[in-house]
Amino acid sequence: MRTRKITLLIIAIFSLLISCNSEEDNLTKVGNLILIGQGNLYGNGEENIEKQNLVISNTSSWKELMNKMNSVNNESSNFIETDIDFSKFMIIAVFDNVKGNGGHSIDITKIEENNNNIFVSVEYLLPGGFTTIMTQPYHIIKITKKNKPVIFE
Repeated sequence: MRTRKITLLIIAIFSLLISCNSEEDNLTKVGNLILIGQGNLYGNGEENIEKQNLVISNTSSWKELMNKMNSVNNESSNFIETDIDFSKFMIIAVFDNVKGNGGHSIDITKIEENNNNIFVSVEYLLPGGFTTIMTQPYHIIKITKKNKPVIFE
């Protein structure tokens, strides 16, 4: 009898804990993360791209970004792909500031979603060595298109 009461108590506590989960606890990883490009711009800031986080969902905005990135060097020639089907996918792009000592990087480390939002985790990494080249780190991926706001963390 006592074992039965303990079992019922454990089940009740477990049920209570499950029902108390907040929406943010119900995050799931977004699948189909596809790398488009990652690296550094070497135009000494002449590309005129600010430190920013972008969500691109149409061809004209994508071409505008690539034109800026290619204004000094043909950066998009290093991309895995440039012809994006925006009816199925969207682009997530992150850019850091122009750095005066090179070797920095920026990484999209995780993308998760809940019923209302997509959360993008971005990490800024310091250089392992020192160079005198001016660089601007970037990371660009594509994911399956979603009709949810994107929140960068």
